[in-house]
Amino acid sequence: MTDLSLKERTVAPAPSKPTGAAFAPVSPVDIEARAVSKNFADTPIFSDVSFRLARGEATALVGANGTGKSTLLRCLMGLIPTTDGSVHLLGQQIDAATGRQMRGLRAQVGLVSQKHNLVPRLSVLSNVVHGMLGKHPGLRHWSHSLAPQSSRDAAMQALERVGLADYANRRADRLSGGQSQRVAIARAIVSAPKILFADEPCASLDPSAGEDVMELFFQLVRDEDVTVVFTSHNIAHALKYGDRVLGLAQGRIKLDATSASLDTADLRGLYD
Repeated sequence: MTDLSLKERTVAPAPSKPTGAAFAPVSPVDIEARAVSKNFADTPIFSDVSFRLARGEATALVGANGTGKSTLLRCLMGLIPTTDGSVHLLGQQIDAATGRQMRGLRAQVGLVSQKHNLVPRLSVLSNVVHGMLGKHPGLRHWSHSLAPQSSRDAAMQALERVGLADYANRRADRLSGGQSQRVAIARAIVSAPKILFADEPCASLDPSAGEDVMELFFQLVRDEDVTVVFTSHNIAHALKYGDRVLGLAQGRIKLDATSASLDTADLRGLYD
């Protein structure tokens, strides 16, 4: 098996550009972790995690069960506090953000999880309208029947993009697993977020439906230049859909490299 202590990699810095040479502008950094650590009571989960993710970059966060991938994702989103270090989202330090600033940040962030978290008794369209609650809190965006026409139109456009416009009036509990996840993706993209987090987005689906969902998800986000961080146990998905791979093991970032520079053996070493 791969010895990670000898195989740690980091992304090499971009080469310096000569003065006066024409070059593409550097993408802004959307997500930055600075020496982030997280403990639950006296149990350390991970420590000294640092990285910067540029606008439009898709990053796969991989590692064995219990390494803290989902916990790190929640720290990046500001859903749980870090124990040490800081997280910067869209240029703002989230643990120093005021309530109003935090609401503004969350309005620019979407989440797709393995538990689709749809409201079963509401329509598909109403569930997608819920994706606008970050920008428009209140009862009007709890049901499509109360939402303004512009919001209903945006929700229908999101459903069209995931191929489910014909299901708009169907109850969410009458969908298949793959259809439910497509609705969850529509809900995540309806407010045009700058950043999308996806926590094992196809873990609850059969392989065929999971592949369809991943293809659709990344087609949509690349069309809009959205920054993506996704967790996955699927090594093939990490290499195929991630521009970059971060590997958690033994409470540290043990791998940080472009997917083009890796093969499956490099990732299997994270599971030793």
